[in-house]
Amino acid sequence: MQYIILGIILMIVMLLYFKVADRFNIIDKPNLRSSHTEVTLRGGGIIFWVSALLYFVQHLKTNYCFFTGITLVSLISFWDDIQSLSNKIRISIHFLAITLIFFDLELFNLIPIWSILIAYVVAIGLINAYNFMDGINGITGLYTLVVMGSLLYVNVNIQLFTDGEFIKYVIIASLVFLFFNYRKKAKCFAGDVGSIAIAFWIIFLTLKLILITNSVIWLLFLAVYGVDAGCTIIHRLFLGQNIFEAHRLHLYQILSNEYRMQHRFVSLLYALVQTGVSFLVITLYSKVEDSIIFLIVLIPLFFAYTSKFYLLKKNNLKLKHDS
Repeated sequence: MQYIILGIILMIVMLLYFKVADRFNIIDKPNLRSSHTEVTLRGGGIIFWVSALLYFVQHLKTNYCFFTGITLVSLISFWDDIQSLSNKIRISIHFLAITLIFFDLELFNLIPIWSILIAYVVAIGLINAYNFMDGINGITGLYTLVVMGSLLYVNVNIQLFTDGEFIKYVIIASLVFLFFNYRKKAKCFAGDVGSIAIAFWIIFLTLKLILITNSVIWLLFLAVYGVDAGCTIIHRLFLGQNIFEAHRLHLYQILSNEYRMQHRFVSLLYALVQTGVSFLVITLYSKVEDSIIFLIVLIPLFFAYTSKFYLLKKNNLKLKHDS
């Protein structure tokens, strides 16, 4: 009953937000580098912050640092959805928010300074990667369900590391968001406020699990996004492009735009591949060395990603032939 009530509240919040977004023209206009073709309401991902707020209200004695951090990144991201901000401002707020959860998890007392620096780079990188990957209908919601479902399974069956409700709240928010987003014509997009809030939530949970199990293998719960985002950044740097500008070079964009695959199918494909990866990680955990599991997972994903170069070449040859 608790989760049904939560779902109803989030549904009402979403419907009210649509009226606000429509009133103040908070929209996403398609351009040459967009994967969508119609004007769509932006910022629907605000319900992830609302879900965090509802959890925090019920657990006032805990999660101060987490809630302050997710509020900071959500606020700055929502502002960025309405009016573009400089990268320096956004990264600074991300750094501050990450510092809050590092403090909450006592990371500064547990690991050496060089490890903390690496943790900052990875955390901020993951936040931005999750945002970069939010480009087609359903991809953020479905992928989040897989990641959170994997974390919930670990929490219940392998290692208790957090309150189960804390994970379920974001799962319910994802389901509500998908109701409006996983459509041929999406009612709304998550916007930066959604993708970055989700990423912040996932980073907090994953880091907490890593510290308790003393294993970084759980980072592979983000392997599919990580390989696509990371390799695309390297590709764009090689091309001399500004990595903070919009583009159409992610593998999911090639499949959606150049090969005209339905957005929902591509989103489902990404979610299913990550489901397979998560299943493999959970199955092999404690049975195989972490380094071997990383190789087993990342090498096939890397080669799958490189298929985009073949797809791009094939598409360019087709365009030349047609012209």
